[in-house]
Amino acid sequence: MVDTPRGPARVDLVVPRAAPVGLLVLGHGAGGDVDAADLSALSVAASRAAVAVARVTQPYRVAGRRAPAPAGHLDDAWRAVVAAVVAGFDPLPPLIVGGRSSGARVACRTASVVAAAGVVALAFPLHPPGRPERSRIDELDTGRPTLVVNGDRDPFGVPPPGPDREVVLRPGERHDLKGDPDGIAAAVVRWLARHGWARP
Repeated sequence: MVDTPRGPARVDLVVPRAAPVGLLVLGHGAGGDVDAADLSALSVAASRAAVAVARVTQPYRVAGRRAPAPAGHLDDAWRAVVAAVVAGFDPLPPLIVGGRSSGARVACRTASVVAAAGVVALAFPLHPPGRPERSRIDELDTGRPTLVVNGDRDPFGVPPPGPDREVVLRPGERHDLKGDPDGIAAAVVRWLARHGWARP
């Protein structure tokens, strides 16, 4: 457990036996948890590629609530947790932040503040379903290499590629990305390895 300004958060940390070549911190979706299929598969695959992986449960979920906290509260708690996780590494490998859906948004919004080297956004919710005019594309302008993995049938939309932003489309997948979590994990690890943040 980690104390944050918004209550205690939980961190599930897996550290490889060899010195990690990257540190990946992941957040969950709004009503979900860190055991979501894509996050679980990514945790396993990244660990095998010499990446330390921390999956973060936000304070509102630790308290048993399903309705998400306001964005500012999520960001406050996330920054505190990332600082606590980073403090446990000496030397500190490159920090990559990410998550799925709401967790991806938090990671994008705070990437510069926590000095992340890169961002992994799974099922980034570009807009509310049926409301493309309410785009959140600005959140994806993180200023660092960013990987977006979305299903091509996601009702929350599919972000376009952009400067420093690579988009991987998963055919037939919707927002839950449950069709092929191992394939999603493999795509992320390949991207991490390309940047030197994971072993090929």
